[in-house]
Amino acid sequence: MTSAAETSTGESWTAAFAHALRPLIDASRTEVAPPFDAAFAEQLGRRLVEIAARTLVLELHTVRGTLTSATSEERFAEFTRTLNLSSVFNRYPVLARLLAQACEQAVSTHHELSSRFTRDRAQIVRTIFDDHDPGALISIETGQGDAHQQGRTVAVLTFESGAKLVYRPRPVGLHVRFQEQVRWLSERTRIDFRSPRLLPRDGYGWIEHVTHEPCADVSQVAEFYRRLGALLALLYAVDGTDMHYENLIACGDQPVLVDVETLFHPTLVNDADPAAAALVRSVHRTALLPHVLLGDNGVADVSGVGGDHGVLSPLNSVDWADPGTDRMRLVRRPRTSSGARNRPLLDGTPAEPADYQDSLLAGFRAGYDAIVAHRDELLQLVRECVDEEVRFVARATRQYARLLDESTHPSVLADALDRDLAFGVLVVDDPLLDRLVPFEVSDLWRGDVPLFTCRPGSTDLWTASGLRLPGMLPEPGLHAVTRKILAMSEVDRHDQQWVITALLASRPRPVSHHSGAAVQGHVAPVDPDPARLLVAACGIADQILAHAVTGEDRVNWLGLELVDDRHWTVQPLGAGLSNGYTGVALFLAELGALTGAARYVDFARDALRPLPDLLHLFAEQPELVSVVGGGIHGLGGICYGLARLTPLLGLDPKLLAQAVQLMPREDSSHTVLDGVAGSLAAMLAVGTPESLALADHYASTLRGVISSTNGFARGDAGIGWALRRYAATVRDELSDVAARTSLESDAIDPTDTGWCTGLAGVALARDDERLAGLLASREPLRDMSLCHGELGVVEALAAHHPSAANRRTALLLGTLDEQGARCATPGGVPSPGLLTGLSGIGHGLLRQGFPIPSVLLLQASPDEEECTR
Repeated sequence: MTSAAETSTGESWTAAFAHALRPLIDASRTEVAPPFDAAFAEQLGRRLVEIAARTLVLELHTVRGTLTSATSEERFAEFTRTLNLSSVFNRYPVLARLLAQACEQAVSTHHELSSRFTRDRAQIVRTIFDDHDPGALISIETGQGDAHQQGRTVAVLTFESGAKLVYRPRPVGLHVRFQEQVRWLSERTRIDFRSPRLLPRDGYGWIEHVTHEPCADVSQVAEFYRRLGALLALLYAVDGTDMHYENLIACGDQPVLVDVETLFHPTLVNDADPAAAALVRSVHRTALLPHVLLGDNGVADVSGVGGDHGVLSPLNSVDWADPGTDRMRLVRRPRTSSGARNRPLLDGTPAEPADYQDSLLAGFRAGYDAIVAHRDELLQLVRECVDEEVRFVARATRQYARLLDESTHPSVLADALDRDLAFGVLVVDDPLLDRLVPFEVSDLWRGDVPLFTCRPGSTDLWTASGLRLPGMLPEPGLHAVTRKILAMSEVDRHDQQWVITALLASRPRPVSHHSGAAVQGHVAPVDPDPARLLVAACGIADQILAHAVTGEDRVNWLGLELVDDRHWTVQPLGAGLSNGYTGVALFLAELGALTGAARYVDFARDALRPLPDLLHLFAEQPELVSVVGGGIHGLGGICYGLARLTPLLGLDPKLLAQAVQLMPREDSSHTVLDGVAGSLAAMLAVGTPESLALADHYASTLRGVISSTNGFARGDAGIGWALRRYAATVRDELSDVAARTSLESDAIDPTDTGWCTGLAGVALARDDERLAGLLASREPLRDMSLCHGELGVVEALAAHHPSAANRRTALLLGTLDEQGARCATPGGVPSPGLLTGLSGIGHGLLRQGFPIPSVLLLQASPDEEECTR
C-alpha cells in the first residue's frame, strides 16, 4: 500500500507534478552538460512545482469527475499524465511567465557558477583546500538559502573526495573584514577563533564548508559559549544583526559565523520610548541571543542560540493534505522544526545555552573589555569597511517568503494586475519602506526575496539591480558604530550583561506560578524596624533608578515580562500597574513620600509622562481598550495606580477621570489579574461616583460566575474576594452570597504558598486565620516577589499572625543583605515590575514598616496625606 505522499507508481507527488511539467524541464536540461544535468533537472523540477502546485491542484479538482482510474492515487497519476500544459498556460498566462522565467534563471545561474568555478579552480585549491586537490566536481546543489538578483542562491559543491565547497553569489568583502576583526579580537583576548577560509572574487566568493561537529565533554561546550560571548561583544560593537540559527555552525567547541553580511546595519527605529531605543541598540539586535516568535501554536526561538528540534512553528504554514491523491488540497497547519547546526552537541543532545550563562558572560566581558582597552585599534579596522557591501534588511525575510508563496495562488495568475495588487500589502505608510515598494515588487516578480544593500560610509541604498537610491538612511552605519565604540564603558557593559542574562531567561520553557524553593542555608535575621526597612527599600529603588533609561522628556525601563502567560520576553515596560511603569512609579512615589527624596518623586513623574497620550489614543481608538482589557494587568490597574498616585504626586485629577471613563464595560475574563474582578476592585478603590457606577455593573456580571481555575489572581478566590469587598461597600446581600460561593469553591493546593495561585492568596481572599496559620509553618521562600514569593506570604500573615510576619521579614532582610533581591522571573533575573519584580519587593518592605495601602488587595488611599514619617 502506497503512502499518502506517493502516487500509484510509488513516486512522490512532487515528482509526479514535475513529470507534468517535463517539457519545460527537458528544454532547460539540454542547456546543461553532463554529469550535472540530471541533478539540475531534479532541482529545477522542485522549483517549478513550488510555483505551479496551487494551480495544478485546482486543475486536478476541476477535472476530478472526468478521471476514470480506479483509486484516488491512480486518478492523481492519470491527471499528471494527461495534463494539457498549453491549455493551463492559456488560462494562467502569468503562471507560464513565472515558470519560463524560473527555467531561464536556472540555466543562467548554472552557467555563471560553472564558468566562475572553472576560472577560479586553481585558486580555490590553493586557498580553500590548502593545496590538496579535492578531485573532480561531482554535484552542485543550489537553493541553499534565499534567491536574490534573478534567482541566484548560495550553492554547495561536492567533489569526488567527499570535500565540499560553498559558493556565494554576492560579494564577501565584509566577511574578509570581519575575519580581520576576529583575528584582532583573538590577539587581544587570547581566545582562539575559527573562521572559514575565503576566496573573495569580484561580486561573489568561495567559502570553506564548515560541518556541525560534536563536543567531547562539558568543558568543550563551556568553551564554545565563552567564544560565542566574545564574538557577541564584537558583533555588538560593529552593529551586527540577523545572526539567527542558520548563520551559525557549532564545529565542536568553535562557534563559526558563516554569514556576516549585516554588520554596520543602520538603526531605523526612532521610538519616543528611550527603553525601546536602548533595546534596539543593545546586544539584542544581533539576534545571536534568544529571539522568540509567538503565535497561536506556541513559541519558537529563532536566534543564534535557538533553532530547537521538534518545536511547532508558531504560525501555521501552507501544507498539502492527502498529497498524491485526487483529494489533494491545501491546508494550513504547524510544522515541526528539524533542528539546526548552531548548537554544540554533547552525547548527541544540543546543549542548552542558559545552562552555560556564566561561560557566555565571561567571554562577553573578555571581548568587551578588550574593545574598550584597545578601541582605537578596532576603530581603525572598522574604518577600513567604509565601502564594503552590507545587506540592508528592510523587512523580515519570512514576510517576503510568505508573499512569494501566496502570490502563486491561481487567482492572481490569470492577470498580472491581480498579482501586482496582491503585492500592495507592502505599502505600510512608512516613508522609507514605501519608497522601496516598487523595487521590492520588481524583485518579487522575478521570484526573488527583495535585496537592498548599503555601504558603512554612506546614507544611500542600492537595489538588487544596482540602482542607487541617494540619502535613504538617517546616517551612515559607520558613524553609528564609531559613536558606539567610543561610548562603550563599564556601565554599558553591565547594562548589556543584564540584557544577555534576561534574554537567556526568556528561552522557551514551561511557565509556573507555583511558589518556588525555600531559602537555602543559614541566614542571619535582621531586625525589621521601620528605619531598616526604609533603608532596604531605598536600596531596591536605587537599583531601579540605576537601570532606568532616560530620554528627552521621559524615563522607562527594560524588563522581563510574561506575555499571554506563556513565555517571558525582554521588552520596554508598558503602562500597566502589575509589571509596567505605573507600578514602578507607585513604589517610587510611596518611597519619595516617606523619605522626602526628590529623586524618587522625579523619576515617578517622568515615568508617567506617556500616560496622557496613551489615554488619548484609547479614546480615539476604543478597540484598543478591548485588547488591553481590565483587571490589574489592564486599564483597571492603571486606574488604581492613578488613584494612588494623584495625591502622592499632585497629578491632575482629570487624568484619573479620563481613565475611568475609558474602562471596558465588558471583558472576556472574569479574573482579578486581567478581568472583571480586578476591574471591580479597582473601581471600588477609586471611589468616585462614576467608578462606583461601573462597580455596580461589574458586580452584576460576576454574580453566579464560577471559575474553572483556583487562586486569587485567576481563580474563584479572587472573584469571591472582589464580590465580598463590593458587598461590604454597598451592603449588597446578593453579592455577599455570591462571594461566599466563590470563596468556598476554591480548592487549595497545600504545596503552593504564593499569592497568585496558592495559600497566601486564598488566606487573604477569605481573611482566614487558619490558613494564615498554616502559612506560618512553611519555610521562607527564596523568591521575594509579591506574586508567588515571600512578600506575598508576609502580606497574608500580617493580619492574623504579625509575629510570624515579623520573623519572616527579618529573614528576608537578612537574605537581601547576603544574596540580594530575587524576583519571580526565570532565574530570579532582576526586573523592575511590581508583581514579579523589584518594585513589588520594595513596596512589600514598606508595607511591613509603614501604613502603605496594599497593592495586592488594591487598597484605597486614606483620606489624609498618605505617607508621613
